[in-house]
Amino acid sequence: MDLPLDTAEVSRLLIEIGQRLELCGEIPFKARAYYTAAENLLAHTMPLADLVAQGKLREVPGVGESLMEKIVRLHKTGTHPTLDYLREQMPASVLDMLEIPGLGPKKVMLLHYTLHISSVAELEEACKAGRLRDCKGLGGTLQKKILESIEFLRKTKGLSLVHVADERLREAADRLAASRPALRRIVLAGALRRGCELVDGLCLVAEAPAVEGHVAVETRQDVRVYVSDAQHYGVALLHATGNPAHLAGLRARAASRGMRLTEKGLWRGDEELPVADEQALYEALRLPFIEPELREGRGEIELAAKGALPALLCESDIRGILHCHTDFSDGHNTLAEMAEAVRTRGCRYFGVADHSQSAGYAGGLKEDDIREQHRAVGRLNEKYDAAAFRVFKGIESDIRDTGALDYPDALLKEFDFIVASIHSRLNLDKQAQTARILAAVANPHTTILGHISGRLLLQREAYAIDTEEVLKACAKHGVVVEINAHPHRLDLDWRWHARALELGCMLGINPDAHAVTELDLMRWGVAVARKGGVPKERVLNCMDLSAFSQWLAARKRGR
Repeated sequence: MDLPLDTAEVSRLLIEIGQRLELCGEIPFKARAYYTAAENLLAHTMPLADLVAQGKLREVPGVGESLMEKIVRLHKTGTHPTLDYLREQMPASVLDMLEIPGLGPKKVMLLHYTLHISSVAELEEACKAGRLRDCKGLGGTLQKKILESIEFLRKTKGLSLVHVADERLREAADRLAASRPALRRIVLAGALRRGCELVDGLCLVAEAPAVEGHVAVETRQDVRVYVSDAQHYGVALLHATGNPAHLAGLRARAASRGMRLTEKGLWRGDEELPVADEQALYEALRLPFIEPELREGRGEIELAAKGALPALLCESDIRGILHCHTDFSDGHNTLAEMAEAVRTRGCRYFGVADHSQSAGYAGGLKEDDIREQHRAVGRLNEKYDAAAFRVFKGIESDIRDTGALDYPDALLKEFDFIVASIHSRLNLDKQAQTARILAAVANPHTTILGHISGRLLLQREAYAIDTEEVLKACAKHGVVVEINAHPHRLDLDWRWHARALELGCMLGINPDAHAVTELDLMRWGVAVARKGGVPKERVLNCMDLSAFSQWLAARKRGR
């Protein structure tokens, strides 16, 4: 192996070990340990190479001595005896079937040993032939679901979650800089720079002292690298960032002004114009700078020409963090550790929102647990200067089948805020699911509607709801619509942000953090909020501590 494996590559191998353990019939918690370690490695802000070099792997939640040894060996050698042994037990193509949403290890083994199916292609063929219909433990309903899921996999093939793409590109940029010291201005580009929730290609841009042809495109492993000289850097970065519809709009605008824009440069007649940065290019086209997140060909050029681009929020605009979990439910850190981590990140308030009692799978809080946590919040607030930092008492209440929240009104009144979320019965039809959410939104105790669509990117589709009606209801009842910043969710989808603003909704950006390190996932929520054109004035947790406290008090009075 030429180079040590990066975070994403090692995480994939950890997941493979977990999957193979499950397929071999191991106790599920052993496999979950590998999945947890993989997820927490990906969520960690420090590259794996640095974690290993500085001896900080044990700081990653879920990584003990045994896992640390495996991670280090995987990082340095690309394999481990445990993985080698497990690979001898099962062909890799069987693992591919685990990628099908809703198909777990038990079903995969049943398919493998009963119907002798060893790949996704064989499974699709078997489903189309109706071979699962009469098989005990499988059946026609599962057969239909598998065919739908295989189609979902086809649609998402080649896409990466944003935090995975970011990790891989940063490590690629470091390797590029180390191998070619003369390069300057190495920038992460493509869909990642545009703040997309899924990334369809890894792309870097770099400036070199001189490039034959002014702009060159190289491919290093799976990363496209645009290399340009200083005078063409802006054109290279623009085209590497995309998207095609935005670039087509810029070319049309250039043509209407007697200019020509291509991947190689910008011309007025026979005169080539220097474009050292993107700002210069937009100025040449008589446009204000258009932020990368807005470059989707959705009318942003026309808005820019009219001086009507939205003022986008920044990470520094965030004043507080809500919807976080602690070890009272399924979080890795204590309440005090989470609160202090939020404070040291420069925020003025923290809202704990552990799972409610119906979420038994996540250690949901019973009434006695809530009383204990509220006392702990009180002790923490006595420790802090009330004008400088405060902890608020919240809960992530499951929305029950009827749309009711998870506790009686007498207990709900004791929380400062309530995040209402769906975690079960995701397969209800559109009318029933919408009615369920509308009932929860109309509940006077609901403060925030959590991860509105329930989607898990690259894992499952959103459940069926009438998003327009739900947003209208949130606006009517003053319920904040969450932009869940976790890279697996990024929900509310940015394509709905403008409509939510038009309807009068307030939005809130929350990390759904289950560990201190996951607080830094806020950056992805901010990125998609920028992509949706959301200004800081319409984000709940951009309020300062005083304004937020007053807002909560007014909402409670309004009940």
